[in-house]
Amino acid sequence: MGIAMGKKKEKKEREPQYRQSLTNMQVRNYRVYEMSPIERILVFLAAFAAGAFCGYLFYGGLAKDPYGNATLLTYMLNLTIPSVVGIAAGFFFLPIWEKRQQESRQSNLKKQFLDLLESLSTSLLAGKNVNQSFRDAKRDLSIQYSAESDIQKELAVILNGLDNNISVESLLLDFGKRSGVDDIESFANVFDTCYRKGGNIKEVIRNTSMILEEKSRIQREIETKLAANKNEQLILSVMPVVLVALIKVSNPDFAKNFATPSGVLASTFAIGCFVAATVVSRKILDIRV
Repeated sequence: MGIAMGKKKEKKEREPQYRQSLTNMQVRNYRVYEMSPIERILVFLAAFAAGAFCGYLFYGGLAKDPYGNATLLTYMLNLTIPSVVGIAAGFFFLPIWEKRQQESRQSNLKKQFLDLLESLSTSLLAGKNVNQSFRDAKRDLSIQYSAESDIQKELAVILNGLDNNISVESLLLDFGKRSGVDDIESFANVFDTCYRKGGNIKEVIRNTSMILEEKSRIQREIETKLAANKNEQLILSVMPVVLVALIKVSNPDFAKNFATPSGVLASTFAIGCFVAATVVSRKILDIRV
């Protein structure tokens, strides 16, 4: 009963990928990324293949007879172990892939939002009001981004809301909540407070644009400096698999030691250390501003 309630609660808390805007348009919820059935199958198969290969590489050839010949149990284990490892790898990698795709989409949205702020700032400094500045921004950004880009779709939602007499601050607040990006949500909240109380919108947008651009510049510098370390970490993550494969191909007699009880224990311990080191290294290299 407790497990059922937990699953029910988890399903309730799952946000939809799309929502209804204030003008009843279908808009994207950037906090959620849901894979299409084909994408899910392809990602699962790729992870399954990698996991099955590693499972066979490290645990293949077990339960042979004293003369080194494969037994029926050997064939069964050669089929079962890679299958189990492959399925586990597939289910383990699916949420990781979803999270990466979600973060990538939010990162692209943030970059596009910076261009929007620059366009708004230029229009406001030219003496145009907020509503007209958003219309000019859509026209300006159409040169840089296609109609299918996220920022163009969001601008279409905002302009549609303005045409239906919905306040621009409400539209921005809705966009900020859906974006899942702290900088966009903070800007929407500041804009709402400033707009309602008659603050200097030009300065707010200009200062926000400068601050976000500086944060973006610092983030790019960090990523550039960490690029070599990330490449090294990727190479070191693959290297144990490559080394074991080379040993098994180049020296089959020595590779038989992997199928002994002590070899299995050593391999399992090494894999555990390898996975833990990979997780820790990824967290260390994941630096955000």
